[in-house]
Amino acid sequence: MLTSLYVRQFAVVEAAEIAFGPGLTVVSGETGAGKSLLVDALMLLAGGRADSGMVRAGSDRAELAAEFDLRELPGAQEWLQKEDLDDDGSCQLRRVIRAEGSSRAWINGRPANARQLGELASQLVEIHGQHEHQALLSRTHQLNLLDSYAGHQPLLFKVREAARQWRELGIRIQRISGGDDREHQVELLRHECEELAKWVLEPADLLELESAHRRLANAGRLVEGAAGVVDLLDGDSEFALRRLLGRAHTELAKLVALDGNLTPHLELLDNATIQLGEAADGLGRYAQDVDLDPERYAEVDDHLAKLHELSRRHRLPVDQLHTKLEQLRHQLAELEGAGEALEKLGIEHARLQQAYTVDAAQLSQARAAAARRLGKEVTTLMTELGMAGGQLSIELTSTDNDQPDPQGNERCELLVSTNPGQPLRPLRKVASGGELARISLAIEVATLGADSVGSMIFDEVDAGIGGAVAEVVGQKLRQLGSRCQVLCVTHLPQVAAQGHAHLCVTKYSDADSTHTRIDKLDAKGRRDELARMLGGVEITRETRAHAKQMLERAQTA
Repeated sequence: MLTSLYVRQFAVVEAAEIAFGPGLTVVSGETGAGKSLLVDALMLLAGGRADSGMVRAGSDRAELAAEFDLRELPGAQEWLQKEDLDDDGSCQLRRVIRAEGSSRAWINGRPANARQLGELASQLVEIHGQHEHQALLSRTHQLNLLDSYAGHQPLLFKVREAARQWRELGIRIQRISGGDDREHQVELLRHECEELAKWVLEPADLLELESAHRRLANAGRLVEGAAGVVDLLDGDSEFALRRLLGRAHTELAKLVALDGNLTPHLELLDNATIQLGEAADGLGRYAQDVDLDPERYAEVDDHLAKLHELSRRHRLPVDQLHTKLEQLRHQLAELEGAGEALEKLGIEHARLQQAYTVDAAQLSQARAAAARRLGKEVTTLMTELGMAGGQLSIELTSTDNDQPDPQGNERCELLVSTNPGQPLRPLRKVASGGELARISLAIEVATLGADSVGSMIFDEVDAGIGGAVAEVVGQKLRQLGSRCQVLCVTHLPQVAAQGHAHLCVTKYSDADSTHTRIDKLDAKGRRDELARMLGGVEITRETRAHAKQMLERAQTA
């Protein structure tokens, strides 16, 4: 859930930091005070489009930040881990909007783009207002909502898996069968396998070939170099190491006769003399044995050149050509034995089709029953919310698809009639902003938070209603707040009285500019604010008493 929101130099707000708790938090204030600024800030943190008009006049940038508690949101935690944005289970969204119109965003202190903000925020908050119902108008979202409401996830998973396996097996069958070009594919694969088999080596043999190529290519230099080192070690020159070492040995032997403590050093010279002789003899034999065969060099060079040609053709490193050969052999075996393999795969393909048919039919029946239940519940709630005679129906339409569909055999459309006697029409075509807000509330209450988001934001969902209906709206929001966090911007005291917490937005001006302040009200502050909402400019003893009664009734309901 949302735990805190910080805004600085945003619209008319100079700076504000607000802590949020569970349940229903209501936001009130006089008309034009900026009650919806909190909603606007959350929408921007959710990846909404930013412009320079959101920066407070005279400031170079606006800053927004929100923190969320993810303990009840495993989906959001998994998303952060997948995107490498996890930070020990915490979640902070931050956005800076500059006066020239550019903006930057961060998730847990790391740069993020609008896509990432939107994907994460869709699992954290759901905004309902007179102009923010795109999700509810989407047919895909409507089907997901119905499945979430009815708990179809296990059955839907079976349907998706059957469709996925059916499609993957179909691709494999197509590849094995080779279509009309099968004989050509077999001939091509045979040629490629024969060519690779002729030239490709096992990893150890490839290393040996490359080593032999280096040795043969540098044979002359190796002979000359080894002979030169032998001359330095044991040549005719008086400066050859063996001669110099002999002199050193003679001189040290004289000293040992004077002091026996030098004997170990003389022994070291003896060992060095032996090792130097062995090195000289070994290098001499090496110089004589180096292969100077130009025909062998040409053979090895041709082999490597062919390997590099195959590497370019198959777009693979030389050391991966052996694996490529095994893959091509497997494909060739599949094509050559296609008859028997296709028969077995065809049986399995038909089995998957039947499994999908059974599971999809079961899902269709479950969806039809759930659609009837949800339609009745939402219709009842619409009446309670001041839309008497209104009706919501959920229409399921067959996709008429002869292939397994991961979403099942039908699509969903919410149909609504907002007044008695009007025909049912798609929700996306007939509902006004205010009606859509109340229908959305009815659906959310009916599904009791079937969506996995932790916070729901309602921006003036009570527009155009009053009296007893307004009190019902407040009760429904409070009921929804018992299951998830709810933030509601309202101008009705009947709704405000139902909140577990109350924020008040106040606008004031001085000689230079206009400011907005956001305060969390205590018990007395709540009573006074409700009295203002009830009585307008002049607050009387009677309005205060009425406000107190409303609060007491809401808290004991």
